[in-house]
Amino acid sequence: MAYLVDGHNLIPKIPGLSLADPDDEMRLVEVVQALCRRQRKRAEVFFDQAPPGMAGSHRSGWVLVHFVRQGLTADEAIARRLRSLGGEARNWTVVSSDHRVQAEARAHGARVVSAEEFARWLQATDSSAPAKPSSKEAPLSPEEVDYWLRLFGEKKTNRRSSSKPK
Repeated sequence: MAYLVDGHNLIPKIPGLSLADPDDEMRLVEVVQALCRRQRKRAEVFFDQAPPGMAGSHRSGWVLVHFVRQGLTADEAIARRLRSLGGEARNWTVVSSDHRVQAEARAHGARVVSAEEFARWLQATDSSAPAKPSSKEAPLSPEEVDYWLRLFGEKKTNRRSSSKPK
């Protein structure tokens, strides 16, 4: 079973994460990525109010991250995703404490877990055995690395250059 996660709904429920942190989205993706790697399950995480020019979807290992354009909410994007899944929605778990999102998930046959319950579960499983390396998981491409660096305000670096002066 895969996960559809209401990202900004989950962030304040996880100890050590805060919506006030400028890196909150990336930190949540890392937490969800670790869980997915351990379980060998996929997840899609939805975040509202993407900065201008940053809306869109990007893969990070087992996690597909959706930065929802302004004017559309993560709740609406999750509802659209559930509709697009059709009967396959029953194979997904929706993580949100928003009652409207939960009702939409149930209407499509998806399992529902509140953000609070999921956060407790994450804490309980965090102390489990470390993930085994997966041959299915490819490292991030240079384009993916550049995307994440742009998104979180880092300067692009030339990974091919050496530190020796020419």
